[in-house]
Amino acid sequence: MHAWFAANIGTVLIALALAVIVAGIIFKLRKDKKKGVSSCGGNCAHCAMGCACCRTNDGARKQ
Repeated sequence: MHAWFAANIGTVLIALALAVIVAGIIFKLRKDKKKGVSSCGGNCAHCAMGCACCRTNDGARKQ
């Protein structure tokens, strides 16, 4: 086991670094979602979702 770890230390460190980065991104996205922050740029003419992310439940656009 130690020989394998020593032979692959670079791969292990890079995998751990990537796991930390991905976990940080997921944490930030969840935190922003709880705050109500959206990544929408507000340009509904070019939005693939018809800017559904910018609308409230009654269909009115959020300000």
